[in-house]
Amino acid sequence: VPSFGLNAHGGLILVYLGGALGINTWLMKGYFDSIPRDLDESGRIDGASNWQIFWRILFPLVRPILAVVAILTFIATYNDYIIALTLLKDTNEQTLAVGLNLFLGDQFSQEWGVFAAGALLGAIPVVVMYLLMQDYIVGGLTAGSVKG
Repeated sequence: VPSFGLNAHGGLILVYLGGALGINTWLMKGYFDSIPRDLDESGRIDGASNWQIFWRILFPLVRPILAVVAILTFIATYNDYIIALTLLKDTNEQTLAVGLNLFLGDQFSQEWGVFAAGALLGAIPVVVMYLLMQDYIVGGLTAGSVKG
């Protein structure tokens, strides 16, 4: 049923975006609450517009939580199995996790070596993304947890 987004990557993306919206909003709200209001007022006193206050003052300060949300969302959707298996029935459209499960077919025809190699290669994008954004992770998660 293409009209509902089944068996299409677009529908799967919408499901992932909606599913992660609550936790991502909660994480970002906690972080935004830790930013002092004085920064907004200082920018306004200096004559900055709302757009300039956001892009030049607030956005550089919220980059850590945006990186954390990006990493957590990427890892959660990249490793998801159940939702992708349910929505994507065509073998050409399946995700990596669902495709790797094909190697674990029948009881006596399981190809563990190929499965392990695929899982190892599939972990490379997650590791690379983590290494590129590791400076933001601890600061982004802890700064929004305590309001001070």
